[in-house]
Amino acid sequence: MTDTLTLDEALAELCSAEDFLDYFGVPYDEAVVRVNRLHILQRYHDYLARLGELAGDDPSRAAVYKQWLGRAYEDFVNSDSLTEKVFRVFHTQALPEGGSSQFVSLDRIFQSR
Repeated sequence: MTDTLTLDEALAELCSAEDFLDYFGVPYDEAVVRVNRLHILQRYHDYLARLGELAGDDPSRAAVYKQWLGRAYEDFVNSDSLTEKVFRVFHTQALPEGGSSQFVSLDRIFQSR
């Protein structure tokens, strides 16, 4: 990536959790990322979705994005994917007849939180 790209253009080129962490200069342990990369990216997406559309110039937006990426990463340094339950398949629901289910319908999978 070159310095001539806008933030949005640079983000469009990032493919992996490591790409995001490297781009924003967030230090990380490769072992943590290896095990939790999808969880980190989903948590990051969830954090940004709660913020909504950010106005402002690229440097101020990049600072906010870096902060939330760091927090998403730290969530999995201090915890694990089963505890954090980022993906809906980890959510257990009580059944009316007793017991529990982890069934998630397709329409719920693609909903934002």
